[in-house]
Amino acid sequence: MNKLSVVIITFNEARNIKRAIQSVKNIADEIIIVDSFSTDDTPAICQSLNVQFHQQKWLGYSEQKNYANSLAKFPTIFSLDADEAVDKNLEKEIINLKEEGFKAIYAVNRMTNYCGQWIKHSGWYPDKKIRIFPRETKWEGIVHETLQFEKEFQEIELAGNLEHYSYYSFEQHKQVADKYSYLTAIKMNNKGKKASVIKPYLSAFGRFVSMYLIKLGFLDGKMGFKIAQISAKSNILKYQELRRLNRESN
Repeated sequence: MNKLSVVIITFNEARNIKRAIQSVKNIADEIIIVDSFSTDDTPAICQSLNVQFHQQKWLGYSEQKNYANSLAKFPTIFSLDADEAVDKNLEKEIINLKEEGFKAIYAVNRMTNYCGQWIKHSGWYPDKKIRIFPRETKWEGIVHETLQFEKEFQEIELAGNLEHYSYYSFEQHKQVADKYSYLTAIKMNNKGKKASVIKPYLSAFGRFVSMYLIKLGFLDGKMGFKIAQISAKSNILKYQELRRLNRESN
């Protein structure tokens, strides 16, 4: 049977990390946690669950994940976020893969639990992510990091879901969305992107219509409305920040 390294990066994930670790105990041959010096109970929880626990000063999303991957002993990695968990169908798929051998890269469908409700629309499901890949693969990007492969691989989508316990409150969603908006604005400015005066508002309107109407967010009820609303406001912030960075660059 092929061996699999499960790799997770953490920072103040005491609310989620036990669930994540327990969800992979039947598929992982080693579980590597790289923690960026959490100030909550994350270290204690991890150290009580028979994992390899390391601490590393925050290097940025891609570099932190690359460092964590470098600690893996086995040639295939399953990259898991601390607020995710493998469901039983996905577990069976991965067990079968281990028996057959890893010959491709593997994508999973991520389903998000938002303030206690599973989201089936709003552009949030299926949220396909490549998560099983060769150890030598590198992450790139300061935000919404992507995988860079040394050669071409067939991509295979696995059955089951990666359960994503994303936000426990609307305020938490807003804080995270705003953080990513600032990071995305920096990335766009570095690439020479510009934004007009009306761009923040046109983008916000388009984002709301896309998520709530075109992608059927209204079928997710109140949660669908809040997801679209917070995402739209975050788009305003992103392009306002981009305009500010544009002015500073001139």
